Amino acid sequence: MIMNVDQARDWIAAIAAKVEADAETLTRLDSAIGDGDHGANLKRGFAAVTLALDGFEAETVGDVLTKTGATLISKVGGASGPLYGSAFRAMGKALTSADVTREQLGDALEAGLAAIRKLGGAQPGDKTMVDAWLPAAAAFKSSGALAAAAAAAKGAEDTTGLQARKGRASYLGERSVGHQDPGATSTALIFQALAGT
Repeated sequence: MIMNVDQARDWIAAIAAKVEADAETLTRLDSAIGDGDHGANLKRGFAAVTLALDGFEAETVGDVLTKTGATLISKVGGASGPLYGSAFRAMGKALTSADVTREQLGDALEAGLAAIRKLGGAQPGDKTMVDAWLPAAAAFKSSGALAAAAAAAKGAEDTTGLQARKGRASYLGERSVGHQDPGATSTALIFQALAGT
């Protein structure tokens, strides 16, 4: 067993805390190549998730993640709400027990990635959250949460040299090179929170 319902709650609470602490950084990154609302949107979204989970009776890890995803979809504007919301809902659907193994959580992280790619149509190298989530999910399956957090952080850093091919940043063309992707950066926060939990 790697995660139970309480730990799933702790993970989401840790994400909310990291997003709040780093909201200005996310907004600064998004101001350079997007519409400047990524930090504020995620902060508002995870504040809403925190409220939604307070007093919510969850019987499975999936219940916690599904509730998180549904709340993000309904409360967060821009692209990040639907993308992260779909990812957490996909993970939630994959985890139907009160205790999950590392293997099950690894499969769920891959389901989350698949949901992001299906909705956003992004490929690796497009300078999106996929560039952090994909290596993180692979590292989690092979080596665990600490390796996943490191892989996500490196994936986010590596977006700096890429030209954006998806989302608002793609309108900038070559001018998007030299800026770290805000979505990949917030994905790294999600995996840092997982490692901390």
